[in-house]
Amino acid sequence: MKTISLERSYGGTQGVSAHHSSTCDCDMTFAVYLPPQVDERPCPVVWYLSGLTCTHANVMEKGEYRRAAAVLGLIIVCPDTSPRGEGVPDDPGNWQLGSGAGFYLDATNPPFDAHYRMYSYISDELPRLVASKFPADMSRQGIFGHSMGGHGAITLALKHPARFRSCSAFAPISRPMVAGWSRPALERYLGTNEETWRQYDSCALIEDGFRFPELLVDQGTADSFLEDGLRPLELQKACDRAGIRLSLRMQEGYGHSYYFISTFMEDHLRWHAERLKR
Repeated sequence: MKTISLERSYGGTQGVSAHHSSTCDCDMTFAVYLPPQVDERPCPVVWYLSGLTCTHANVMEKGEYRRAAAVLGLIIVCPDTSPRGEGVPDDPGNWQLGSGAGFYLDATNPPFDAHYRMYSYISDELPRLVASKFPADMSRQGIFGHSMGGHGAITLALKHPARFRSCSAFAPISRPMVAGWSRPALERYLGTNEETWRQYDSCALIEDGFRFPELLVDQGTADSFLEDGLRPLELQKACDRAGIRLSLRMQEGYGHSYYFISTFMEDHLRWHAERLKR
């Protein structure tokens, strides 16, 4: 692992690191905020998964999480959204596929199958690296994310309820099997058999018996992607049928940007901290 940068912030340290990922077969970059409490003890970890077109840097620069994380004693890990670099396939000009659009899945279709393995990277390789290199209490983990990353956070929590104690999302893609901006990506990554897509669709996973105790979702009512791309009411229906406690908060007048995310960031971190203390 190589340290790219370290900056003091709110008594803690914001770092950016890179390493060679055997899972993605390329170099991967990620950000970690260490709160001041790590000087005394290992701290809980909250994973933040970013949305389409983003890198690790978007939430690091615009998400405004550090002050709350420092108060609450939370380590915040911000991975990249896809593999990148020379030899990694891309679809230039298509912001919904390739670089910045890994969808937190393991691709099975060439040419993407050799590198686009973000599900395995987030669920296995990067946690092992974080556990070995940082003062992290891996027995207390939460996960959240935005848009494509909200989709990833919920699907990972549903599949790993013993690992994560908390899960929330900002404007998640709730039904990627039907959303206009994710269906083409799923077909390119996974093939045309839609049954194989279900493992990466929050509503389908719930329909297929996967469970997580409770979810928090904030959604802006002025979000231009609300009706076609995000479909939070479908997630509400799936959770209601399955008995999953979902707090879906429709935030009046908010859009899809980091103005929205940063407004409710502290709410989410306090929500995670409450559950990670138990």
